[in-house]
Amino acid sequence: MNLSPKLALAIAFIGLVALSAAFTVDQTEQVIVTQFGRPVGDPITEPGLHFKLPLIQQVNRFDKRYLAWDGPMVEMSTKDKTYVQVDTFARWRITDPMRYYLRLRDERSAQSRLEDILGSETRTAIARHELIEVVRTDKDRQPLQDQSLMDAASSLGNLGQLRPIHSGRVAIEKGIFAAAAPKLAEFGIELLDVRFKRINYNPEVLERIYQRMISERLQIAQRFRSEGEGEAARINGNKERDINEIASTAYKRVQEIRGEADAKATEIYAKAYTQKPEAAEFYRFLKSMDTYRRVVDGDATLVLSTRSDLYALLKRAEDKGGH
Repeated sequence: MNLSPKLALAIAFIGLVALSAAFTVDQTEQVIVTQFGRPVGDPITEPGLHFKLPLIQQVNRFDKRYLAWDGPMVEMSTKDKTYVQVDTFARWRITDPMRYYLRLRDERSAQSRLEDILGSETRTAIARHELIEVVRTDKDRQPLQDQSLMDAASSLGNLGQLRPIHSGRVAIEKGIFAAAAPKLAEFGIELLDVRFKRINYNPEVLERIYQRMISERLQIAQRFRSEGEGEAARINGNKERDINEIASTAYKRVQEIRGEADAKATEIYAKAYTQKPEAAEFYRFLKSMDTYRRVVDGDATLVLSTRSDLYALLKRAEDKGGH
């Protein structure tokens, strides 16, 4: 059956209108239908096929899943006037799409509002706490410490020791969450979590911190050097004392041995003199020869008296040779 052009056009128009009246909602979406910019009916949160008035009503879709907010890195001051660069992030979702639409309209506006509220609460929280509270995770976490360094630092007036903290970074994050969540709820947003992604020192502050750390370590190192030098001096003193004591004891023993030897030799001499005159004479001869051997070398010139023992010995040897 052939249709006239007008009838075909009318059928196509009716089909287009019917198609524009139907829409689907995904399970990750929630929808608000508006007419001339004003919401019509309740938000549609269930997935499936739905209908609206064609042409005059619009479908506004909002994500039902968890959404991310990643704030910019902002420089702010702590309670002890130390400037740090804080980078935060958060997770949120749309729980009241009607309020969300009426107050914010779209996700871009929501991100801007999140940045205003979370950024403000973060600056307020950082300004209420000292730097060590922001850096340390919680008050119960104890840093690893070298006991020898701690002993050295305590003797220098608590140098390098960390002050006790009262809350910690986790408690600060919870404080930001508690302060920001009610404010965001007014926009139909449920704040799920807020965290510090990164906390960096200001470059100028970082340089001062490095210099202070170097100064502290140098003071501790100097103390170790002083203790080492004192201990070395004590060990050297004990060594010298022990050496002198050993040398003195050895010298005393040597003298005792020499005295005993001299006494024994004198005793032997006396016995030799008293036993036989010939033996005594022979002994004197040997001792004289030994003395001359040590005193007189090959180039020596001797001037002898006629009464000397050596002259008498040589004279007797010449007389015997002449016979």
